[in-house]
Amino acid sequence: MVDSAINVSDLSKSYRIQMAGERVDRITTAVFNRIRHPLTRTHYEDFDALKDVSFEIPWGEAVGIVGRNGAGKSTLLKILTRITAPTTGVIDLGGRVGSLLEVGTGFSGELTGRENIYQNGALLGMSRQEIKRRFDEIVDFSGVEKFLDVPVKRYSSGMYVRLAFSVAAHLDTEILAIDEVLAVGDAEFQRKSLAKMRDVARDGRTVLYVSHQMNTVTALCTSALFLDKGRLGYHGSVDGAISHYRDTFEKFQSEQQDAAARPGTGWLRLTRVAVTEQTQEPADEKVIEFNVGKNPTLVGKYFVSAHITDVNGAVVVQCDSRLTGHWFDPEEDQAGTLRIKNLWLKPGRYTVDMFVCQSGVHDAWEGADVIEVVEHSPYPELASEEALSRGMILADFDYEATR
Repeated sequence: MVDSAINVSDLSKSYRIQMAGERVDRITTAVFNRIRHPLTRTHYEDFDALKDVSFEIPWGEAVGIVGRNGAGKSTLLKILTRITAPTTGVIDLGGRVGSLLEVGTGFSGELTGRENIYQNGALLGMSRQEIKRRFDEIVDFSGVEKFLDVPVKRYSSGMYVRLAFSVAAHLDTEILAIDEVLAVGDAEFQRKSLAKMRDVARDGRTVLYVSHQMNTVTALCTSALFLDKGRLGYHGSVDGAISHYRDTFEKFQSEQQDAAARPGTGWLRLTRVAVTEQTQEPADEKVIEFNVGKNPTLVGKYFVSAHITDVNGAVVVQCDSRLTGHWFDPEEDQAGTLRIKNLWLKPGRYTVDMFVCQSGVHDAWEGADVIEVVEHSPYPELASEEALSRGMILADFDYEATR
């Protein structure tokens, strides 16, 4: 083995983005547009998803890759797993890479679970005998034994993830790369998966793990990278990376006020998102007001989705207007109010992320506003801090004696 599992020098990845001109997805439309408007020029702009990133990762490390949306985390993982090529830079990998970047990656829907296990191993350069040696472990861990001979296109997303993770983790690759797909699995499988990734790292292999869930990164990883707008902002301890992540919030929130700088198609934009009472007690009703500008050219109604996110970037609750049957007409300016009842947040700082969507996302306003929850117990009895220490939120509950 070489001295380090991964060595990256001056890595950059740029994309050309169309900035002007009509976007088309059919060649006939493009030809007609050129005939009708022969002098129209399409303008492009370079977008740096990664810029001059350098780091070295030794063997046996479980490395968390953290950062806000658009920081370049997934792009970095795709380059390291050779799904996409870098624009510039040098990558030295000390061994084979097993990866799980999104649900179903590397699986063929028409093949059965059994056939996909062998196909994945073959793609990693393993012999049939090597795969066969690990086959029973893979199946046992995934829990899909009854469906091994069913085409995976008939699997649920949870089954897909369990089998795909099990294949990636059990085959004899020296480096394992995971991109937050474990959120699809149930709590028990997530626990098993984290334990397996720890075992992988203890065996001297290297784990790369991209996540927004800081508590998961803390539980799994021995070191971390923090990416900020495509640049490496920090490489060191997990606590240090999380601290850098939190420190960037105020700057990030300020930048998001500019609608043009936010992700999304821009066909619809939020003009205002406001929490009516920023300082609250845990049991208070959360009321969020919002406004969306109109776009009369847009066909079809849209929905909005609000996420309440804690200081570590974990989504505590998602409130999607589709679930209550509320859709909005793009032909008129819209104003709305979201009321969240019985959400007993623990003391701390929370942010409101708001999204405007149809089949895709038109506007993604992260950090649109803040909720500060003060130290105050909503329960009638006093107890030690230990009684409130677990869980992400406080529950509205009661006990009763039945005999």
